[in-house]
Amino acid sequence: MQSMGLTLTFEDFRRCMRNPWTVGVGFLAQYLIRPLLGFSIALALKLSAPLATGLILVSCCPGGQASNVATYISKGIVALSVLMTTCSTIGAIVMTPLLTKLLAGQLVPVDAAGLAISTFQVVLVPTVVGVLAHEYFPKLTERIITVTPLIGVLLTTLLCASPIGQVAEVLKTQGGQLIIPVALLHVAAFALGYWLLRSSTFGESTSRTISIECGMQSSALGFLLAQKHFTNPLVAVPSAVSVVCMALGGSALAVYWRNKGLPANDKDDFKE
Repeated sequence: MQSMGLTLTFEDFRRCMRNPWTVGVGFLAQYLIRPLLGFSIALALKLSAPLATGLILVSCCPGGQASNVATYISKGIVALSVLMTTCSTIGAIVMTPLLTKLLAGQLVPVDAAGLAISTFQVVLVPTVVGVLAHEYFPKLTERIITVTPLIGVLLTTLLCASPIGQVAEVLKTQGGQLIIPVALLHVAAFALGYWLLRSSTFGESTSRTISIECGMQSSALGFLLAQKHFTNPLVAVPSAVSVVCMALGGSALAVYWRNKGLPANDKDDFKE
């Protein structure tokens, strides 16, 4: 989060305000399509309460940093991806605990206030610190951000490996039944995020960007929240499985779109 914040400026947020329609549609897609998909899949496949809660929790998490890289590879709009990740990250303080409480509260008790506080600490604080550092110490920041992407990748790799390692024993017995629902969640989020926009007035590059933002969320955050606020260790398992499905699915889709290219007359929905 800190490394992402170091790449942002207050001008990025002003640009967001100048493009409220495009960013707003992406925000709604992230916090409407994916949570409803998680809830529907959990009910349709009759997952146990802990696994269903974990699937709903990870579906309510904000976009992850990996989506920005995947958008770049897919020839989407990187600036829009960064803004959407930023907006969903800030929105997660309210949206993640609220949606988890609404959709999973009937399955297990959900500490919405605790989720909100943890999200604030883990997500917003380091992001804001990074933005302020970029704003008030630009020369130092310019030197630092030459290495922060590498640090971010290494830490993200550890964050992705950690959930798998910590629930390895549970995955051996419960992981098989979760591969299909978690994979289905990501595939459906990618597909709906793309086709709902592509079938309307949005261009190809915008549709790709929002599709990737819908399908690639911060699974590591979901794992952290599950571990901290739910006593049953099974709640964290869907986030661990999601880490792998999201990385493989998002990478494959990005490479496919890159090889396909963009239409010559692609519409520019996001004005710089």
